[in-house]
Amino acid sequence: MDKIKKIFISGLVTFLPMAVTIYIVYAGINIVENLLGNFLRKVLPENAYFPGVGFLATIVIIFLLGLMLNNLLTAGVLNWLQKKLTEIPLVKVVYSPLRDVMNLFSKGNDSNHLQKVVLVDFGQGKKAMGLVTREHFEDTGLNADIFQGRIAVYFPMSYGLGGYTLLINKSELESVDIPVEKAMSLALTAWIKIDQNQK
Repeated sequence: MDKIKKIFISGLVTFLPMAVTIYIVYAGINIVENLLGNFLRKVLPENAYFPGVGFLATIVIIFLLGLMLNNLLTAGVLNWLQKKLTEIPLVKVVYSPLRDVMNLFSKGNDSNHLQKVVLVDFGQGKKAMGLVTREHFEDTGLNADIFQGRIAVYFPMSYGLGGYTLLINKSELESVDIPVEKAMSLALTAWIKIDQNQK
């Protein structure tokens, strides 16, 4: 009986992540397809539309936006448009946080992006791994003097999308030489995840 239970649990552990991943991807594609699909049905000739066109159109739009952001002229227009969106009272409540989160995890050259992993010593042998999100505060509009010698460190919570940020003295931080993606993965899985290549 114990052997059957062990076999079942092993199968379940393998099946659930695969099933959830497939479901999320499928649901995401459906959402994107529905957003543009209804519009494309109206503008395209009757025989030109087929299931999946909305999703493909979204991929093309995303790629074109990326190209535009890498062009000085069109990047200026898009940045102006983004600025205007943040000035609309209701829109900025949704748009600004979403944009900031996407920028936070993107691999840009901005020093405010997640690019450094650190260990913070809380005393009594307790340490926590965090991600540096900001080292300079001049552009926040706040009095930068009160942040002198401090940097913002984000601590992601396990099995959730939340976390918390602390402003910590640089002297209390210890750099960790691992990729940000791996640190985030370890934190989100409560360090349970094992690198299959290291078994």
